[in-house]
Amino acid sequence: MTNNPKQITIRNQSFEWGKRTYLMGVLNVTPDSFSDGGDFNTIESALAQAENMVKSEVDIIDIGGQSTRPGAAEISLTEELNRVIPVVQMLRQKADIFGSIPISVDTTRADVASAAVAAGADIINDISGATFDSKMLSTVAKLAVPIVLMHIRGTPQTMQKMTDYRDLIGEIGEFLESRIAAAVAAGIDKSQIVIDPGIGFAKTYSQNLEILRELPKFRFLNCPILVGVSRKSFIGQILNQPEAKQRVWGTAAACTGAIANSADILRVHDVREMHDVCQVADAIFRNQS
Repeated sequence: MTNNPKQITIRNQSFEWGKRTYLMGVLNVTPDSFSDGGDFNTIESALAQAENMVKSEVDIIDIGGQSTRPGAAEISLTEELNRVIPVVQMLRQKADIFGSIPISVDTTRADVASAAVAAGADIINDISGATFDSKMLSTVAKLAVPIVLMHIRGTPQTMQKMTDYRDLIGEIGEFLESRIAAAVAAGIDKSQIVIDPGIGFAKTYSQNLEILRELPKFRFLNCPILVGVSRKSFIGQILNQPEAKQRVWGTAAACTGAIANSADILRVHDVREMHDVCQVADAIFRNQS
């Protein structure tokens, strides 16, 4: 790993922040995720979807075994391990296809993080900002892998009742600043930290739009910014589209807005379509052609 905050190397892939937008493809191995629950919760369907992402030029594959949609029930540690670890192992066994693709695991549990990295994962993506499990930061420090710290209030069961902010952007910034400080204190190198303002997590429709408009205000944290707008309900509200899978072009517009405001990583379901969106938006907003 390099220590330059503008660049990091993961599994021999160089991520140069600010140069272009990187795509994190969502691989939910759950029966109940809001958009694609049950679509990829067998080894065979997960493998096929991961292969499709690679063909679509994904940069990172993000595997999640615990749904974090509003109201989602928490599963046991054993169940999460049983969902996630075999998929990580399977991808790593197919080195000819996935050998150079960084694998992220979407978890809030230190034990899952440890097992996932042992199985071949490279990044931990924690929607709680490492607040749900007191061992997460020390575990990630020992594992010496990057971590994504996201802003949330409450839990997926309670978060949509906790959307009252006096200063939305300021409070998200303060939370992320405190979590970065805690991560560094636990022994995680600053260059290994990615931040996520948590669109859709304890946020209302108008607050999600405000975050997208004000993304540059999180630059003071000096960490790459990950944004997850893909197929989310605020897009459905704008389009009057209740079916999450029909929000692809609304997602494209939200991703373009995020790129215009200098997001570094986009977490998406529709990798092929968003790859084209990123190429065009990068050419416009980052002067990359």
